[in-house]
Amino acid sequence: MPKSAKTTPVIELHALTKRYGLGDAAFNALDEVNLKIEKGEFIAIMGPSGCGKTTLLNVLGLLDSADEGEYILDGKPVSSLSGAQHARVRSGQVGIVFQNFNLINRLTVLENVALPLTYKGMWRTKRLERASEVLKQFHLQEREYYMPWQLSGGQMQRVAIARALVNEPSIILADEPTGNLDSRSSHVIMEELSELHKKGNTIIMVTHNPNLTSYASRVINMLDGKIASDTKIIVSQSSSNKAVTIPLNRKRTSTVEVAAKSPAVKRTTKSIPRKPKAKKRKTTKEAKS
Repeated sequence: MPKSAKTTPVIELHALTKRYGLGDAAFNALDEVNLKIEKGEFIAIMGPSGCGKTTLLNVLGLLDSADEGEYILDGKPVSSLSGAQHARVRSGQVGIVFQNFNLINRLTVLENVALPLTYKGMWRTKRLERASEVLKQFHLQEREYYMPWQLSGGQMQRVAIARALVNEPSIILADEPTGNLDSRSSHVIMEELSELHKKGNTIIMVTHNPNLTSYASRVINMLDGKIASDTKIIVSQSSSNKAVTIPLNRKRTSTVEVAAKSPAVKRTTKSIPRKPKAKKRKTTKEAKS
């Protein structure tokens, strides 16, 4: 059989550097970062405040540009793309979820979700129909004509995720998506992101909460603008979870025999001895004869 072709990473970073400030006040927010991200990964980026997590996310989402190094997206160097091509990538290939939701208060929920479709030149009716379909996936169809300030924090974040997905992007960048939410709302948001990951989306999430790394397939820790550690999480299933087949319709198969053949069944069943048959009493007539 022919060998399968090697897949190209969705994102490749080579010695990526982002510098802020001038002269003696200059510092590297990103310091020669090297990173490869494959399609369909769920990556959690952790680290203390000021370590470069959000800066990295902004560069990946083309909201900011690096000063040195190379950023390759789907095999193409980002530096070779024009400003219009950057805008197309942001509107079609990358969806961004912000910590502060960034919803427009003067627009309804439906109009907020449909907003990214405006830059594609889609007709208003089509935009609203598409936005309504996405909101149904998040069980927000009854909130379509609400204003953002009429929603809870968890609902606003779900609207923000719906807005990020309306263009059907392959890459989702989430900057502290549960940072302003309570534990219950955080669980709902993470379950939504987990479902998107199962559908094949590449998710890159910045978080301070170590409990959220249980959803990720890879955890990256950053420190002082560098990648301090990069860990892949492999979930292994125990063989003890396998179903045990018990034979049916076998003649004269006692409970003890089934238990002995099935390793998952404890041998705690004892065989009950059969009672001897009572002797038939002879009648008086039979005794005399």
